[in-house]
Amino acid sequence: MPHRTFWMFLAPSAVAMLLFIALPIISVIVQSLYIENEKVLITTESCGPFGCTENVKVDEVATARLLEERPLGRFNGLGTYTDRNHLAFDEVALAWQNRESLADFGGELMNLPFYKALAFTLTYTFATTPIVLILGFLLALAVNSLHRWVKGAVIFATLLPFIVTPLIGSLVLFWMIDSDGIIGASLQWLYDDPQLSLKASPTLTWITLIVYGIWHTTPFAFIVFYAGLQTVPGETLESAMIDGATRFQRTIYVTIPYLAPLVLFVLLIHLMDSYKVFEPVVGFSAEANATSLAWLVYNDLSQETKLFGSAAATSMLTIVGIGIILMPVVYRTWRDFRS
Repeated sequence: MPHRTFWMFLAPSAVAMLLFIALPIISVIVQSLYIENEKVLITTESCGPFGCTENVKVDEVATARLLEERPLGRFNGLGTYTDRNHLAFDEVALAWQNRESLADFGGELMNLPFYKALAFTLTYTFATTPIVLILGFLLALAVNSLHRWVKGAVIFATLLPFIVTPLIGSLVLFWMIDSDGIIGASLQWLYDDPQLSLKASPTLTWITLIVYGIWHTTPFAFIVFYAGLQTVPGETLESAMIDGATRFQRTIYVTIPYLAPLVLFVLLIHLMDSYKVFEPVVGFSAEANATSLAWLVYNDLSQETKLFGSAAATSMLTIVGIGIILMPVVYRTWRDFRS
């Protein structure tokens, strides 16, 4: 392909990536180095028959003028990354020095907002990923073996969890596990405990969110693997059958190696999506027991005084975390491409 034609094809994508990916990331990096302007306070004195009292209030005019002069806020460097709401270097070092056991140290980390959110995010990611891959593949094999008359209906029913938006799906399940919902009431009757609640325990909350994540994302893996099964060479499968290979052996030694690129694709997409889990935490109102890194960004920006610097720092730490998690998958893809 001539260089001119190549660059004509590449230019639109490069411009779009620059405008919608590179520049926003650069702006977030810059914002993470600043914190909010201090409020200008004025003290007024009011006197009455019983004496004088001092009142402190915000000088709105001076604060607005300061915002115009420094729209990004005060420069803080890497201070936001190391404060208590993020990496908390000082607090972590103090907890390590005063530890009596690793359990105590872990408990202290769970009291820090960033590490509490990171713990749930990593648990959610690594708990859902293998189950989604395995269930998606097994569903694809099962549906692929059905009669063509019922395949359409089964595929539609299997895709329903993926069609429902995450927030709506999590809200529906939230209502179902409530004490008045069908799941919550059934569990109370089964264990004969009217006080039993899936929302009260952090462990049960985490399990509920993980189960919901598996239910919602498995259809994506299923439809990708099902499409891949349609491209497996029939001649290779027939040759394996002639050689005496069982169905299990054909699946292990023919189908799975042929679908390996799709496995990496689903793994890549799911790792990125699960690390950014947000809607289930909001839908389940699970902030007391489970928070994610994406929820921390939302929390910073939903306050009356929006913490743009804190949200930007959390966003950058999230991007770094995703990069670390995806590194083995990307390396494997790069190695396969070279070979």
